Formats: sequence, structure tokens, C-alpha cells
Amino acid sequence: MSSNKNVEVGDKISFMSGIQGIVEKINDNSVIVQVTKNNTEHVFEGNKTVVAHKNYEII
Repeated sequence: MSSNKNVEVGDKISFMSGIQGIVEKINDNSVIVQVTKNNTEHVFEGNKTVVAHKNYEII
């Protein structure tokens, strides 16, 4: 998994300009995230979402 930016389970990430979350699972092309902060209009069912490796930054 060379495209995973060295992310680990438990890391905090930021994505979509205002959403933050904690990585729960790492997949080949994405991560599953528990959303902890959402400053957007987006609603996530169960407060979880999938984010591609290219679409987040580790904070």
C-alpha cells in the first residue's frame, strides 16, 4: 500500500475543506473514517465515510 501516505489507524485526517475524522480502517485505495468535526452541509449516515487516499491530509 504505497499510496496510503503512511496513514495509520487512529490518525486524524482532514478532507473536503472542513471535515475532520479519525481513521478506523485502511484499505488499498481508501480509508474508513469516523467523522469527528463537520463544518459543512454534508451529512454522513452513522458519522462514517470512505475517503480516497488522494483526498485527505493527515493532521
